[in-house]
Amino acid sequence: MQDLLETARQNSARAWEVIRELQIMEHWASVGARVNVVGSLRIGLQINNLDIDLHIYSDPFVVAGSFQAVGQIASNPRVRSVSYQNLLDAEDRCLEWHANYVSSTGEPWRIDMIHIHPESRYVGFFEDVADRVERALSPETRYAILAIKNAVPPGHKVMGIRVYQAVIRDGVRTYAEFCDWEAQNPSDGIITWVP
Repeated sequence: MQDLLETARQNSARAWEVIRELQIMEHWASVGARVNVVGSLRIGLQINNLDIDLHIYSDPFVVAGSFQAVGQIASNPRVRSVSYQNLLDAEDRCLEWHANYVSSTGEPWRIDMIHIHPESRYVGFFEDVADRVERALSPETRYAILAIKNAVPPGHKVMGIRVYQAVIRDGVRTYAEFCDWEAQNPSDGIITWVP
């Protein structure tokens, strides 16, 4: 149990090192935006999927500013690729940026920067979800979540919120149970469950 908790702690510390190295907060602030950490980094549940989830807000919302901030981040040579999707006319009303970064030790990180329009119904929503998940955790459920996430085979993508939902709401405790739970609880689209 302590090994998984220590790995999660180390991964969180390394994620913050990446954020600082790339000056993500500063580059977004330079275009009048603020950055909130969400997802597993906010909760302290990063285990084998090295990703950083960030939600960005600006008012006024300026598409060119989004490009400028990401361009500054991408100027770091450790950022190997960046992809972009304009979802301003979709349900979540955002610009999605996904940057792939490789550390000096060869560790690959994915940085998801979601620039959310101020009129999106999801403004602040996922920050609240993360905070509520964290408050709902017990030592037992924290360990179960880390163990399940750690057991996910390489190359198989599992959304953290699905694991949190299965463990906290439905009492799932092992990866095998989670696989059964997932088969019985299909999901598509944006997951809005909160504990």
